[in-house]
This record gives sequence, structure tokens and C-alpha cells, in this order.
Amino acid sequence: MLCLLYQEGPSTEGIFRRSGSAKTCKELKEKLDSGTEVDLACESIFVTASLFKDFLRNIPGSILSSQLCDKWVSVMDQGNNEEKIKSIQRLIEQLPRANVVLLRYIFGVLHGIEMRSEENQMNAFNLAICIAPSLLWPPVSCNPDIESEFTKKISSLVQFLTENCCRIFGEEITTLFGEI
Repeated sequence: MLCLLYQEGPSTEGIFRRSGSAKTCKELKEKLDSGTEVDLACESIFVTASLFKDFLRNIPGSILSSQLCDKWVSVMDQGNNEEKIKSIQRLIEQLPRANVVLLRYIFGVLHGIEMRSEENQMNAFNLAICIAPSLLWPPVSCNPDIESEFTKKISSLVQFLTENCCRIFGEEITTLFGEI
């Protein structure tokens, strides 16, 4: 999935914004869940993006860990960018290794898409609006006003992560996918 998103996402206008066919997504999700092999290259890239966001939303406790939710939300309230980056790196160190590996690939994809935002209309802000709700959610449900404020803060965090991914994860994030 990530390889396809890395390859096709940068040249696809509205990637992560437009939804894939709900029927196709449901059918493919059932196949994937049952272990059936699926060739996503034959599907719309919007279906792949929708399936990937669904996969992220189904990670128990979220990829950024709902247990660290308050700390993630407070990162953007800190001083300068350098302090924010250091805080983010400390939080990343607290995540399970599998989450960190997946995050590196996710932000490698987002970085590639953002680099061609003039073509695909998906700058870091737009990507964050679309993907942030799939990366972190509060550990308990809350009222709509609090949830709206939370979504804004997490979107701001994901935008910052995307814009600064090379400083946060290292420059090699740009070569994770090699020569695809």
C-alpha cells in the first residue's frame, strides 16, 4: 500500500482527500482481512488511500498511542521549532518499534506528496487535515466541541511532522523506498 501511495500519490490531485469507492473498499478490506492476496495496483489509488487510512484507524490505541495523547497535543504549545522537534523525538522513543517504523514510512510518503503539492494540491496542511484523525484519537470519547479542538491540534502536529520529517526522522526518510 505504502509503495503505491509513494509512487502514485505525488502525481495524484487530492490524494487522501478524495475517497475511494465505498463498495470496492469494503470488498477489498474483507479480502485483506481474510488473508486473500489482493493486487492493489489494479485499483484506484483513492481506494488504496482509503484502505490505508482505515488500516491506521484500526490500530488499537492509535499509531501515536492514545496513552501519550495529552503529551502529543501539548507539543505544539511549546516554544520554538527546535524544542518541538526534541519533544516529538522523545515521544517517538516511547512508541513500540513497529509503530516507529510505520511512522517513518508514512511520513516518507507524506513528504514525497508534499514536495509536489503544486501538482497534487496536497500541501502539509491539507495532508494533515486528511490523515491526522487516523493517526491519533483521544483515549475516551468527548463532546463535539472538545473533539473539534483536539482535531485542530492534532492536525497542526501532523502538519509540523510532515514539514519537519527529515529533521525528526532523519534525512534517510527520503530514500526509504529506494528506487521504485
